[in-house]
Amino acid sequence: MPDPRTLSDMTDDASEGDDSESEGLTYAETGVDIDASEAATKALIGAAGEFEGDYAGLVDIGDQYLALATDGVGTKLLVAEAIGDYSTIGIDCMAMNANDLLAAGVEPVAFVDYLAVENPDEETSEEIGAGLREGAKRAGVALVGGETAVMPDVIKGLDIAGTCAGLAPKDAVFPGEAEVGDVLVGWPSSGIHSNGLTLAREAVTRNHEYTDAFPPNPEVTIAEELLTPTRIYSEVLGPLRDAETHAAAHVTGGGWTNLARMGDLHFEITDPFDPQAVFEFVQEAGNVGDEEMHRTFNMGTGFVAALPEADAEEVVEASEDAQVIGHVEEGDGVVAVRGLELRE
Repeated sequence: MPDPRTLSDMTDDASEGDDSESEGLTYAETGVDIDASEAATKALIGAAGEFEGDYAGLVDIGDQYLALATDGVGTKLLVAEAIGDYSTIGIDCMAMNANDLLAAGVEPVAFVDYLAVENPDEETSEEIGAGLREGAKRAGVALVGGETAVMPDVIKGLDIAGTCAGLAPKDAVFPGEAEVGDVLVGWPSSGIHSNGLTLAREAVTRNHEYTDAFPPNPEVTIAEELLTPTRIYSEVLGPLRDAETHAAAHVTGGGWTNLARMGDLHFEITDPFDPQAVFEFVQEAGNVGDEEMHRTFNMGTGFVAALPEADAEEVVEASEDAQVIGHVEEGDGVVAVRGLELRE
């Protein structure tokens, strides 16, 4: 039978699991195998050569780094397609790129987009463009160009991706490695963001339509809740640069295992932000296990930084909605959160 527990009543025995966990929907079963994806990415990097940087590629241009990040929106596009509303998709595209630069300690400055379509549609393009403009405003970047490609033999529907460029003085870039004793400061997400939608879509459409009212908030539809734009964390860069920030993580694909990208250490999460109602809805709709949820989604926390305790306190004071969520210990790449132990 389904596991009756929800995120609100999880206990420290969550990592033990039970027979019902194996019956729940997983990301791999919906077509996205994170382990296979990581292996393919490593193969690409190995064939192309080493890249400098983690979340963003860094190019030495003298006394500064030019940083580049590229990403798309993923299957969130299919939710937009289902209800014919692409007005927020451009924000997501901007966010997924700008946030990766911010996690490296780099200020985003310019953005180009690539829109590939099966058939050109003026209204859809206008909605996507409006979202890109709003995303650029939130990220504080300039939209400097883009490309639209009509490829009916390749694309079904549409796909959008972008590349964001940023600049940073060399001494402003985060080292990228947390240190034992560091405090973890987190910022809340705006919801499901733009990753894990393959799992979320499969879960919620088992017994619901996208146009159904979202049960925790009937004033919006399920699709509208899923399409809540990814938060852009531009405001965190100033406080983090003023502090001795050792590393930061944008919590995207892979969920909480992203924190392990800050070093082969033990990341103990003691006070995460509460997950928004959409996560419990997805979990119950798909009977998704607790560990699978945390390996797939941000679960309420979208951005995390590691820094000394005194600096962490200053960052929290300088930020509107930041809080200390945990600390760093000796370990081997483990993220401990809500009774779970996650390895990258």
